[in-house]
Amino acid sequence: MDWGTDLWDQYDGIDKHTQSGLDLVDRYVKFVRERTEIEQNYAKQLRNLSKKYLKRGSKEEQECGFTNHQSFQDIVNELNDYAGQRELIAENMMTGICVELTKYLQDLKQERKTYLADAKKAQQNLEISFKQLENTKRRFAKEWGEAEKATQQAEKIENDTNAVKADVEKVKQHAHVKTHTAEECRNDYAAQLQKYNKEQNTFYYTEIPQLFNKLQDMDERRIRCLAEGYSQFAEVEKKVLPIITKCLDGISMAGGNTNGKQDSLRFIEQHKSGFERPAEVDFEDYSQGIKPASSDANLNQPKIRTKLWPFSHKKTKSPAAEDFSHLPPEQRKKRLQSKIDDITKELQKELDQSEALEKMRGVYERNPQMGDPASLEPQITQTSQNVGRLRGQLTKYESWLAEAFRGDDSTNTAVNNNQYCSMSADPSQNIYSEFDEDFDEDVETPIGKATALYTFQGSSQGTVSITEGEQLSVMESDKGDGWMRVLRANGDEGYIPSSYVKF
Repeated sequence: MDWGTDLWDQYDGIDKHTQSGLDLVDRYVKFVRERTEIEQNYAKQLRNLSKKYLKRGSKEEQECGFTNHQSFQDIVNELNDYAGQRELIAENMMTGICVELTKYLQDLKQERKTYLADAKKAQQNLEISFKQLENTKRRFAKEWGEAEKATQQAEKIENDTNAVKADVEKVKQHAHVKTHTAEECRNDYAAQLQKYNKEQNTFYYTEIPQLFNKLQDMDERRIRCLAEGYSQFAEVEKKVLPIITKCLDGISMAGGNTNGKQDSLRFIEQHKSGFERPAEVDFEDYSQGIKPASSDANLNQPKIRTKLWPFSHKKTKSPAAEDFSHLPPEQRKKRLQSKIDDITKELQKELDQSEALEKMRGVYERNPQMGDPASLEPQITQTSQNVGRLRGQLTKYESWLAEAFRGDDSTNTAVNNNQYCSMSADPSQNIYSEFDEDFDEDVETPIGKATALYTFQGSSQGTVSITEGEQLSVMESDKGDGWMRVLRANGDEGYIPSSYVKF
């Protein structure tokens, strides 16, 4: 079944139907365009939300060292990536559906206009032919009537005995002419009728069926293209679902990466002072040797101790010392060890540089054409000076670290007791008055997380052992020497090969 055969007389219906199809395409394009605007606005709001809650600054970076803080930042970052996928959906819908269908719609409109115009022209040509048929028919009828009338008149005169022969011949001649003219009109009418029937047959069985079938094909192509647009409405989003799922998985993983115990241990490491708790206060017996009359009695008056608590919010700043003695014992040891690790790493680089320069000087001495050995002297001298300077610093910081460890057992109790007693005379001080208000800001914040790919046994100074699958905090990334500094969950910190972990 097709339009040309079954709908040969439904021009108006086909006109309305095809126009309705084009209107549907246009309406769907508008629908998708509004959807893209919603996606774009949604993505913009998500990005603004992520930007609002994304932490910046040293204090916030320090907080991100805790798993619960870092996990929240991971969620914020994943949401920002999720917003990017919503933007991609909007972009692909606009280019893949709206732009393509709009262009195709213009082509369909022109194609439909051409087919309908051809059908109207064919209709007009048939109507003109029909009018010509009617004209020849009316002329034939008129001439045939006049011919019959002339013939009847000639017969009447011929039968009249009183008629003159010349009049009879004249009438007969007139009737003959009229009859001849009528015959010609009859032939013209017959020819025009044959022509019209042929044109009508072509119109109804060839031209109109072909045009209507072309319109049917056009409409079916429109429907197929529109169906693809319908499917694409879902496929565009399906293509980014894996990435969206990955973003959502990242958010779920952030929840799983939150570790209360680990955060508590880290908080302890950041704030542990290493001081001993104050010793018990000795009983002072004033009942012995009281001299009421003595002018020095006030010397034996009981000492009133103010309540001293470590919870005061007031902290006094101590000037930063090179040996970190302004910090509590535990924080001091940690900073000293970190400084030693940094110096050791820098010293190794200078030693490697020195070795390379010495090898290069040897090559130049053996092959003068390759370079002047004297040109390397400034670099060799500078490197030698750097090595000496770093070795001196290393020795200095190692001695301070040893002093810090030696002082743990012998001085902590005495220092705390002395502090306690001295603060008895000055109530404005508290037992933690020497804490640096900002000493926690000196604690390094991890720059990322990593997972150990292999087990590594740290045997040399400055290295740390790790086990396969262990979660690590990256304190310092690879600077081109193949090593990075990491912090284990148990607080151990040191260098490991960069190739042994993945981010």
